[in-house]
Amino acid sequence: MDAHNRYVALVTGATGGLGTAICKQLAADGYRVVATYKTWEKAEKWRLQMQESGLQFDMYQADVADFEGVGKMIQAIEQEVGGIDVLVNCAGLTQDGQFRKMTFERWDAVIKVNLYGVFNCCRHVINPMIERGYGRIINISSISAQKGQFGEVNYAAAKAGIHGLTKTLALEVARKGITVNTISPGYIATDMVLAIPEEVRNKRILPEIPVGRFGGTDEIAALVSFLASPNSSFITGANYAINGGQHMY
Repeated sequence: MDAHNRYVALVTGATGGLGTAICKQLAADGYRVVATYKTWEKAEKWRLQMQESGLQFDMYQADVADFEGVGKMIQAIEQEVGGIDVLVNCAGLTQDGQFRKMTFERWDAVIKVNLYGVFNCCRHVINPMIERGYGRIINISSISAQKGQFGEVNYAAAKAGIHGLTKTLALEVARKGITVNTISPGYIATDMVLAIPEEVRNKRILPEIPVGRFGGTDEIAALVSFLASPNSSFITGANYAINGGQHMY
């Protein structure tokens, strides 16, 4: 654990259910965790909740879809906190709807946050990582990208694009001490999933999951922890499906 003390981990979408679990796990591993947020009101409430749990994170604001804004944020983190050794791209957005009714605005918003957001963050951290000769990038995709999901053409396209980016970037920096990997969760017990009507969850979704339950955010965080560690240096360009057996390939 002490070996991680010099490492800084940046987590986007930190105030969501999955982001929170990842921040907590990386903090427990000994990383100095930097949490990003988009709106201060939600972030301040989250900060106070974390503080009550005995956790304190460095917090920086940026809209991940804004290339220049992300650049300014990462520059500030590098100067004020230290070089970013681990990047976890967890920020996400859904605006579901059947393709025949999909507006350009919904398509555009989801692509910008989920795919451009990953590009923007990776682009601004990659050169400093190359200069230091070390880095771990972990991109959160989705089962929707692997099997498709009714009403999620925008989300599935963006999340599939993430792994294309992951594989190519992994190739380009493989000899630089940097690994780049994707995690594709299935149905995880986040507020977003639990907001689905109970009847739909229990009668339509659960029967499709062979292990018979939703995943835990802590299970995703444990995989992030492993991929973020120096011990995972021979794993790059991989896509880890963590979905309870709902989609196997």
